[in-house]
Order: sequence, then structure tokens, then C-alpha cells
Amino acid sequence: MNKFERVKAALRREPVDRPPYAFWRHFPQVDRSAAGLAQSTLRFHERYGSDMIKLTPSSGSAVEDWGCVESDTILPDGHRPCASHAIESPGDWGKIKPLDIESSAYGRQLETLVRTMVDRRADAPVVPTLMSPLSLARKLCGDRLRQDLRERPEAVSQALEAITETLIRFAALAIAEEAAGIFYAIQAASHRFHTEEEYATFGAPYDRRILESVQGRAHLVIIHAHGDELMFDRLAALPAHAQSWDARATPPSLKEGKAKITGAVMGGLSQWQTLMEASPDEAVAEARDAIAQADGLGLILAPGCVIPPAVNDATLIAIAKSLGGTVQLRGIPPS
Repeated sequence: MNKFERVKAALRREPVDRPPYAFWRHFPQVDRSAAGLAQSTLRFHERYGSDMIKLTPSSGSAVEDWGCVESDTILPDGHRPCASHAIESPGDWGKIKPLDIESSAYGRQLETLVRTMVDRRADAPVVPTLMSPLSLARKLCGDRLRQDLRERPEAVSQALEAITETLIRFAALAIAEEAAGIFYAIQAASHRFHTEEEYATFGAPYDRRILESVQGRAHLVIIHAHGDELMFDRLAALPAHAQSWDARATPPSLKEGKAKITGAVMGGLSQWQTLMEASPDEAVAEARDAIAQADGLGLILAPGCVIPPAVNDATLIAIAKSLGGTVQLRGIPPS
């Protein structure tokens, strides 16, 4: 099987010649450059031989054209937080309008996608990352979001409409450039941030519109449930080919989650306790446990979230080799 065939079989819960796996991380030194991010992503992919290439843009690129300013401080997971928010008062929500993709930071993401896909090293499905509208609303305004949802729901809803329109446009252009699909990150479907009613009103309808907009054209739509205290049943009801979450840190387990969905589960590796802190042998054991939980079918082995830049190179190599993957040991590890 090639990587496209292997991933497609996993999504259908069909037998595979070996378990597919995927690694991804931030590249904060270069991720404000389309060319730099594409090259770093490809070098990382070539090193570890993943069955999927996830493009991970700078954290602020999704909201910079609406007025958020990204900090220069790099956090341990490789992302840079917002130094200042676009929404400082309820009246600021009216400033959030649909973006022109080509002239915005989303155009830079499209350029990264194209640069990646035309490279000979791109031998696997490529997916850009989109964050959900309600997740982006939190990046736009910070901790005031729940207050504004209660006191100014109409204003926030208008902004969510503008964000949704922008993301639908971006997803359509990405698929037109032959992206395999999208990696759709939802931070908002967590009881840590929202009630079930809040997510049902301000989250799920917009998520469904975006996900349905790519149905029939995308071959690899992944929902990534970010964080803990997940509203997993609500996420399982959304249309996707695979569900990704940190099953080592928050319920459900891979086995339990697989029983709730029809496609593949994605995860099984703890990006902090295992990939950062455990030995290569311990990481391989965790990978084998994930495969066993999924009964060897319908699994894309992956971290629960983005891999920290300081991850142990030997650990990723050991996991890839244990699965029968091809690694590139020439040169120095990508940084």
C-alpha cells in the first residue's frame, strides 16, 4: 500500500499492511513565511515518514487580519499567544467581516499548501489546519467571550457568521488546490470553556456548515477535539472521516471513542508524558497499546495534539520504525 491507500483503508476500517501514523508540530522560527513553513514541514515529513502531512501555521495567522497581534514569545508547545486582542469591547465585534482569502494571512496558508504539494517529498495526503469559528472568537477576544455570549449574543453571532464565511472560502480554495481535506480543530467543545447549550447554539451549527461544505469533495476531513472535558458525543455527531483527541489525557479512551463514531480514530500517543519524557521503548509500547485498543483497524496513530519542538528525535524514529515506516537518517533532525 502507498500512504494514500493506507490512510483511505484506515478511514474505512479496512485491513492495512501496517498501521498509518502521523506526526506534526509548530515551526515558530519560520512559520510566518510560506516558503519557510513548507520547507520545514517537508523536512520533518521526510525525516519521520508520516502517512499524512498536516500543515501547522503560526497561531496568530488565523486572526491577524481581524486585528490580533501575535506575541514573539514561544510557548513550550511551539505556538505564540496573542499579545493583544482585536475585541476589547462589545462594539468591536462589528469589525469582524469576511476576509478576502488571497490578500490575507489565509492566502499565505494557501501558498504554503501549494509549495508543499508540488514538492517531490509530498508522498502523502496533505491537509491544512482550520480552527473553528467559536475557537477563533476566543482568540479574538480572550476571556471576555462568555460574558459577550450572554450579554451581546447578536453581535458575537454576526462575527461568527463572518468567520464561518471566511473558513468556507478558504476550505474550498484549499481543496481546489488538491488538498486531501482539512484538519478542523475545535477548542470550544469543552466544558472547560462552554456549557452544552452555549456550544449547541454558538459552536455546532457553524462547525457543521463548514464541515458539510467540503463533503463529497474532501477525502480526509479530521475533527481535532482540543483540550479536555470534551463534549465528545456532540463532536461524534459532526460529519468527518476521523476524530482526533488526546485520549491519553481525557476521556474517552481510543476504544470507547471508536465505538461512538463510524470512521477512524486518530491519536494514542501522549505528546508530553510519552513523546517528551518517556524512553523510546516506552513510546513504542504505548503505540502498541493504541493499536490493540483499536483492534488494528480504523486507527491513525498520532499524538493527542501538536508535538512540542523539543521532542526526542530518537523517540519518533523508534515509533516509526516499529510500525514499519520509512525514516530518513541522513543529516541533522529538523528544527
